[in-house]
Amino acid sequence: MTTPHEFEVYAIKYAEREARRGDHFIGGDPHDAPMDMDYFVWALKREGKVWVVDTGFDALDAERRNRRLVRTVREGLALVGVDSHQVEDVIVTHLHYDHIGGYEHFPAARFHLQDREMAYATGRQMTRPAIAHAYTPEHIADLVFRVFEGRVEFHDGEAELEPGLSVHWVGGHTAGLQVVRVMTRIGWIVLASDASHYYENMEADRPFVIVWNQGEMLDAFRTMRRLAGDPAWIVPGHDPRVFERYDPPSPELEGKIVRLDAEPKGG
Repeated sequence: MTTPHEFEVYAIKYAEREARRGDHFIGGDPHDAPMDMDYFVWALKREGKVWVVDTGFDALDAERRNRRLVRTVREGLALVGVDSHQVEDVIVTHLHYDHIGGYEHFPAARFHLQDREMAYATGRQMTRPAIAHAYTPEHIADLVFRVFEGRVEFHDGEAELEPGLSVHWVGGHTAGLQVVRVMTRIGWIVLASDASHYYENMEADRPFVIVWNQGEMLDAFRTMRRLAGDPAWIVPGHDPRVFERYDPPSPELEGKIVRLDAEPKGG
């Protein structure tokens, strides 16, 4: 059996928006207090190799969707020594605007995507505004060109990308959403992306409001608990509390980046 590689894992914040609890749970919330949303990409580093998970969004989408861009994804990655122009492999968890919209920062990359997500984002469901609103058509059209250039690697379900790194289809939020399992010095952690926007979604079994299949989303919570070495090592995709549970790699990166290959702090 091949020994898995161990990765350093970084959550890099690139944007934020103000929101309320009722925005984040099906059926709303009786205590509709503020519950803001952060936007991240993730860098996975080992000797001789860097993987990036998701690409963020661009200034145009930030403006038209009223999001605050605090730094470009390229600038954020540079803070952990990653040149986005040199990255060879990017895992795209799904094709919503805030996960694929920064693809131009990665001119040399191959993009890893689930078959089902590409079919979903180019098929009949995109004729329905209630589903299509989270996609930016220009991003999807450009990705089709990347397919013809041989720069999209399709996966169907579960796939090991290298020892210590795998993707797992879970669906739910979108038809082709995948989560990322990565080996670290503490064990297997799971990057949930939008399988769970917040800790509370998965901890209370309360799905997020944007959902393709609610049953799949609930099943995804169970799948992630199985994949992670400890349920505490599942990292949600948009929760500001990630920056409370983990420390920055250095004091000057406080509020910008945290390192996830460490035991999280409680609460």
